[in-house]
Amino acid sequence: MAVKELRVFIVCFWIIYSAAGHEFFSSTDQIAQLYGKMKDFLKVFSQCIDAENVETMKSVLLNLLLSYSDSENHEEAIRNPVAAYRLLRQMRNDLIFIEKHIKPNLYQCEEYQDELDAKLLEIPQLEDVDGAASGLIRLQEIYKLHPEDITKETSLNADEAYHVGLVAYDEGKFQHAFLWFLDSLDRLTEYSTTTEEELLHYLSSSAYHFGSLPVAIYFGQQLLNLDPSNDEVRVQLNWLLHLQSNPDIFTLNTESSNYEALCRGEVDERTSKRQRALSCRYSTGGGNPRLMYAPVKEEVEWDEPRIIRYHDIISDREIEILKNISRPQLSRSQIGKGTVSDFRTSQSVFLKEDYTVARINQRIADITGLSIESSEYLHVQNYGIGGRYEPHYDAWDNENERIATFLIYMSDVEIGGTTVFPKVGVALQPEKGSAVFWYNLHKSGTVDLKTEHAGCPVLMGNKWVANKWIHEFGQEFRRPCSLSDSE
Repeated sequence: MAVKELRVFIVCFWIIYSAAGHEFFSSTDQIAQLYGKMKDFLKVFSQCIDAENVETMKSVLLNLLLSYSDSENHEEAIRNPVAAYRLLRQMRNDLIFIEKHIKPNLYQCEEYQDELDAKLLEIPQLEDVDGAASGLIRLQEIYKLHPEDITKETSLNADEAYHVGLVAYDEGKFQHAFLWFLDSLDRLTEYSTTTEEELLHYLSSSAYHFGSLPVAIYFGQQLLNLDPSNDEVRVQLNWLLHLQSNPDIFTLNTESSNYEALCRGEVDERTSKRQRALSCRYSTGGGNPRLMYAPVKEEVEWDEPRIIRYHDIISDREIEILKNISRPQLSRSQIGKGTVSDFRTSQSVFLKEDYTVARINQRIADITGLSIESSEYLHVQNYGIGGRYEPHYDAWDNENERIATFLIYMSDVEIGGTTVFPKVGVALQPEKGSAVFWYNLHKSGTVDLKTEHAGCPVLMGNKWVANKWIHEFGQEFRRPCSLSDSE
């Protein structure tokens, strides 16, 4: 019997494990996949407990099961970033609870071992929950949102709002921290683990660091009223009374970069008029035989630099194949050589050629008229909570540089996720099945500085894209060089 119990314990030990080095917050699809596995796991786990007839655990597990609604699919569960944050936090807490309090009491589950092994789960790290909270703050910064704006569809409880405030505080974003602490204070209940004393302390401290001294004094006085014997707070209040500064901590700053304004849809009227004057047509890629009887729909999005959108160039079936191939291989996207940064919040993978990828690569070559012999592998990306890629260039001044970018949209995005070109004021909305194409280099080989672009944070939805970066070598007769940047 002891051997059987040991065997089951070893199996259970590997059912749930800590996922050090694996991220969830930087890919909403990874959160959705974990959510689906969690629901399946709990169903099998409940059968296991029924088989053991462990009455004390049945009610606990039933409550867990009820908290993961069957009516909600994986994609729907994470379309809202606040809901995705709550879900990630909940799954971490629930898995830790099962690991500590339920699993040690199970001794006989042999008939369910194979099913449980198939539902192998990773516990999200605390860094994942912090990263998700940081994504919410990033959305607030770009889209100028108060806590009550971003939580209209899905609200946070006092403890969750307090955690977002702490992340903002640690990042030095004291206005957002203050507003989240204030939101948490409004939501305090007898069941909250966050205390009024903690909130008053951070409200006073964040207001002070922001420079709003009257507000800092007010909440400091509230803290002192809560504990009149707190001499440290009394001394701080006396010191604050001798300082002068009062920026409005309740009103968000309306100043922003052109990149942020474009993300919010604030496009200049002259730009809109210029875009409306541009043309659409059917294209054969310069007379490519494969496109003669099935020309592609081409739309000029901008004339300088020339940005072209091609409609319906990839099917829903091909998109699902690319997603399924990519999911097991996704890892945190990098900038430069091996550098991970908040500058870019997504997970991605370079896909080697198989039948589907080869067909897509050939289609890109046909449409652009360029050789893909020296191009990079197709690069598939899924963005995370508040996922973005800040303004950057796809090309530098290296040998065999990225001459052109072909960006495929594999999903629609409800709000946000726009591709913007801050230097020229252009914003391109993701449209599933379409792709945008532009040259990163002038014909002289120098970088076209107007091609600086960015991926705006996803405010609602799930964003998938695929990039094909085409290099200079092999294009000598397809796009001849010139000594003039103006050509």
